This record gives sequence, C-alpha cells and structure tokens, in this order.
Amino acid sequence: MRIFVTGGAGYIGSVCVEQMLNSGHEVTIFDNLSEGHRSAVDPRASFVLGDLKDLSGLVAALSGAGADAVMHFAANALVGESMTNPTKYFRNNVTGGMHLLEAMHECGVRKIVFSSTCATFGTPERVPIDETLPQLPINPYGESKLMFEKMLRWYDEIHGIRYVALRYFNAAGASERFGEDHRIETHLIPNVLKVALGQKDEVSIFGTDYETPDGTCVRDYIHILDLAQAHMLALGSERSAKYNLGTGGGTSVREIVASCERVTGKKIKVSEQPRRPGDPARLIASSDRIHRELGWTPKYQSIDQIIESAWAWHVKHPNGYGD
Repeated sequence: MRIFVTGGAGYIGSVCVEQMLNSGHEVTIFDNLSEGHRSAVDPRASFVLGDLKDLSGLVAALSGAGADAVMHFAANALVGESMTNPTKYFRNNVTGGMHLLEAMHECGVRKIVFSSTCATFGTPERVPIDETLPQLPINPYGESKLMFEKMLRWYDEIHGIRYVALRYFNAAGASERFGEDHRIETHLIPNVLKVALGQKDEVSIFGTDYETPDGTCVRDYIHILDLAQAHMLALGSERSAKYNLGTGGGTSVREIVASCERVTGKKIKVSEQPRRPGDPARLIASSDRIHRELGWTPKYQSIDQIIESAWAWHVKHPNGYGD
C-alpha cells in the first residue's frame, strides 16, 4: 500500500514508518518538524515538509502521494502544557485533524489509522481499562484526541472514511535505528536513562503514597515495535473500530528505576516529590478486543526487554538526533 504518514518524523511515527517500509509499503511522510526530527525520517520514505493547518498544502501533498491510506500521528502531546495553553491543543490536534479529514475526502482516500491515547478515559472507573468504559478526559490534550475520535465516526458515516483509532498507554523502547528524543522530555524511561548517561543528577518520583504495592504509580508500558505491529494490522482492517493497546500488565515507577539500574549497571538517584494533580494510581489496558478481532499480541512482555532496547539506542545517540 501507499501510506501517507503525518508526524512520521516523531518517536512513534518514525518507528512505524520503518516497520511499514520493511513490510514493503510505500510511505510519504508529512511533518512540520516542530516536534519531530529530520534525522528520524527513514531515507527510504518520501518527505514533505508541511503543516496540517495549511489545508491547500496538505491537499497537494496527499494528492501527490497517491495514498491508499493515512496514518495520523501528528499532534501536540504534553498534558501539562495543554492545561496552560489549551488553544494550541485544539488548534493543532482538532483543527489540524479536521483539515486532514477534509483533504482525505477531497482526494478520495478512504482509510485512516489514528494515534489516539488512554488520556481520553481520564481517571478510569476500573482497571484494566477496556473499550466499554466512559471517556471522560481531565485535560485538553485528552479532550482534543477524543474530539477527533468523534469526528472520525461522522466522516465514516457521511463520507465512508473507514478508521481504526488505537489508544496507546505508555509507548517505550526503540528499534535499532529510531528511538525517543523529545525536545521537552516528560516520559519516565528516557528521563531515568538520562541519569544513567550522566546527563541528569536525579530523577523525580511524583507521589510515593498511592494505593499500589510500593506506593508509586503503576503504568502499562508497551514496546514501540509491538505498537508498530498493531498499526500494520489496523491497515488491513475492513471496518471502523477503536482499540486500547497495552500489555495488560503494570509496572510501577520504582520498578522502572530498578529495571533501568539492572539494564545499565548504573545507580539511579531518585528524588521523592509530592503527587502531581490528576495522576491516577493505576492505568492498565485491556487489549482483549484487538487480540480477538485483529489477532494482535504483544511480543515484548518484559520491562527489562523494553528498557534494554531504549538503552541501546540512547547509548548510540546520547544527544538524541541532534537537530
């Protein structure tokens, strides 16, 4: 297939592009490089520098790609920033997404795989989180992703654009070539590894009094390669659907630190801080639906395996992509 990938120069997009190319698909990447990196663009892919807010430029790029399907990763994704600058999130994630759907309709592209998030659920009523739970976002980031999910339903019903929305929990790890390099790094694993690399003195643990076995938050970490596999399976889906993606298991903050110490052989200094507002004690996914309907099963169940891949990439790229 010919796949048009928005945000293909970012962390998740770059690895998914790599895996699609390895599987024989043709890929055109559309990215404004505000968060992504030019060095993270697989050289086998075509690259178009552009912005979703520029509808005419987007239509020209999508038409020129001759795309059979779209994978939509492009978004702003910092929860804290969304609470101080909601306009940025609704403009980029919602208006930009609307432009993408308009362009797809105009160009006759009838399939999209959307990078959604567990943040659409807010603080869940129970865990594991399955697709039947109510979606009640507690920040503009989660709200913006949910708004686009709702738009997908109507563009399917009215224009026949089939969609698969994949709600990630905590993407982690790396392929051999591409890894995690955010300009503002808020994710736990790369921040812990920065301590091991000598780039930070310590890592903060926010909250040690949760109702969890060791008092720290528990999250469901999924290897980026398993995530990429789910996207390729979603490409083959003939009907619209929404799926949660995770391993079904949870790892606490302290367990992540301990795993990083095992993998790197370095002592990680931690600083215990008060809880952050809005952090649920546990976020764990039920992936039963995507396993049942698309046959997806994560291969990487060990947190050490996930961190080993991330560490190998960071050792090779101590300064990230450097652009």
